[in-house]
Amino acid sequence: MNFLPKLFATLLLSALLPFTAAAQKKSNKVDVAEALKGYFTPVTTPSAVPDAEGFIRRWMILEPISKPNPTNRVFTDSYTRENLSVEYFPNQLTVIPKDGDKVKVTMEYQPPVDLTARRPSGGGQNEPKFVKATLTWHALDSDHFFVKLFRFATGLGKDRYGVIFWTVTVINCEEDIENVRLSIGSNKAARWWVNGEELLLLAGDRHMGVDSAVSDRITLKKGRNVLRGATMNGPGMSEFCARFIDDHGNPVTNYTITCN
Repeated sequence: MNFLPKLFATLLLSALLPFTAAAQKKSNKVDVAEALKGYFTPVTTPSAVPDAEGFIRRWMILEPISKPNPTNRVFTDSYTRENLSVEYFPNQLTVIPKDGDKVKVTMEYQPPVDLTARRPSGGGQNEPKFVKATLTWHALDSDHFFVKLFRFATGLGKDRYGVIFWTVTVINCEEDIENVRLSIGSNKAARWWVNGEELLLLAGDRHMGVDSAVSDRITLKKGRNVLRGATMNGPGMSEFCARFIDDHGNPVTNYTITCN
């Protein structure tokens, strides 16, 4: 006699599950939008264009990977290259993620930091302890020409010091665009690639000046071009700006930007 009510309840639950999942996804979007307000806006349009000065504002950003560095003085060329060559997650130099995609990483553990303090407490473990974590990709438009990675991490309640940020975006060209240069401003150590080719290695504790690091000439090919960056932060702020310029330093803007 209890079979029909139970069957009805099961069918009702099955029917409601897609709506519940959609509502949860929408709620998560609202939460992210509120957490990053003033610095980022979740992507809502199929494509974007560079701003008037050519800066790229649309990015896929992975939640930060813990890599404890109590000082920025360690960011030599060799240290930067070595630690940004480690495979923290599968296909990290080829993946084109979608919003909400999750990756499993193995990373160094670091104790929680007082987020009201200006700098981490310093000091490190003699023997690093490694932990596994699941991190999420976020499709975001920066509200400013520079991308505030520090605010991204802080807004989402993630580690903001001693971390590595992975960022990806897709440049779509209607035809080949020749003799352009990738131009990066960054206040932290970083590596940058276009279509899998490393173009820039930025070492040291830097000041973020526009066009402070400029690559050799490249060709943005007709179709999709993948721009990828990895930024490593110790204590302090972390941010970058990116654009393509011509030989005269003028911004190149005749392309569209998508997340994937």
